[in-house]
Amino acid sequence: MPAHRARRPSLAFATYAAAPALQADDELLAAALGQCEFNVEAVVWSDPRADWRAFDAVVLRSTWDYHLNPVAFRAWLDALDAAGVAVLNPTSVVRWNLDKRYLRALASRGVATVPTRWVERARDAQLDALLDETGWDEVVVKPAVSASAHDTWRASRASAAADAPRLRALAESGAVLVQPFLREIEREGEWSLLFFGGRYSHAVCKRPRAGDFRVQPHLGGTSAPAIALPPTIAAAERALTEALALTGCDAGALPYARVDGCLVDGEFRLMELELIEPTLFLAQEPAAPDRCAAALREALRHAAPPAFF
Repeated sequence: MPAHRARRPSLAFATYAAAPALQADDELLAAALGQCEFNVEAVVWSDPRADWRAFDAVVLRSTWDYHLNPVAFRAWLDALDAAGVAVLNPTSVVRWNLDKRYLRALASRGVATVPTRWVERARDAQLDALLDETGWDEVVVKPAVSASAHDTWRASRASAAADAPRLRALAESGAVLVQPFLREIEREGEWSLLFFGGRYSHAVCKRPRAGDFRVQPHLGGTSAPAIALPPTIAAAERALTEALALTGCDAGALPYARVDGCLVDGEFRLMELELIEPTLFLAQEPAAPDRCAAALREALRHAAPPAFF
């Protein structure tokens, strides 16, 4: 009599309403997971009809509108936790990564970040005074809770007076970051280093379109495979290690991470640590889908019932 074969574990890849299907990046990951005998289904995170308990785990992949309704997104994470649903990346890490004030925590632990001034209240949103204090001539302004360059804009001394009401309005809804504009992004691009299970996999260099500073594809940005030098990889590893320490998460429980930054005078400076729903650029490195699938499988050992593995 043939031995009983356990059913294939079922994974929900959380997407968003504007693009409910799997992204091309995630189709590669789903195919690699299929080789590991996982079923993968795309499910919109905000769909009230979704039965998340029907899945062995939820993998956050293209929840790319969470920043537009962070209260609802946090409530959804709470509901998953209350229902005992395994979530990757872990919800504790996701909550920590939701607000870019994590950069302040990493900087306090010695991680080289882009210099940042924080506007916590609308009445403190004095852009001209901030430029005078820092000596910065051009800056980038962004909300502490944002994604895909939403509400991210460039200001200068010449535009400070005209931009003041915009900054105050943005600060009324939450904390705001003001950072010096880095010409290196225009000249050399922005780096993304990918880690699976805490181990470095590959890197890409992202460039803005002519006349812009934002590197997102929907804004005309492009990306290409790149060879990161050992000091750059080490700096990115340091940022991830400190994040794991701050969140109390083991590297094996974190299937994917993306470390974004730029080289300033040859030193890698962290711009953002993407631990929620980053594009993983799996098509840029042939071995990346299998690496990510293996890391995800290992992370599920930490998060899901052992009977399935």
